[in-house]
Amino acid sequence: MDLIAELEAEQIAALGKDIPDFKAGDTVRVGFKVTEGSRTRVQNYEGVCIGRNNGKGIAGSFTVRKISFGEGVERVFPLYSTNIDSIEVVRRGRVRRAKLYYLRSRRGKSARIAEDSHYKAPKS
Repeated sequence: MDLIAELEAEQIAALGKDIPDFKAGDTVRVGFKVTEGSRTRVQNYEGVCIGRNNGKGIAGSFTVRKISFGEGVERVFPLYSTNIDSIEVVRRGRVRRAKLYYLRSRRGKSARIAEDSHYKAPKS
């Protein structure tokens, strides 16, 4: 393993975060820490993951899209951000693309994603 990969592995181990295995098409619920004045609370953001960037490394991020009051809202979350409290996979989607940017132009039933009922967790 090269030096940079070793440093990244050390940083990930030091953070001690448990990131579930998810990919584009999965519906995820992200618990995000929001600071309002002196109070800190956890706000859940649930939507479809439309893409992951930089894989599973320390610089990895993912984009979640949801429809809020009839308007599409996308948010990019860094995987190992200290502001992320939890990531939970709500349902697995079956898609044939790594990036689901085409969902931006879809509305209603055409934006649905089939559920993956035959999901097998990767061996680690």
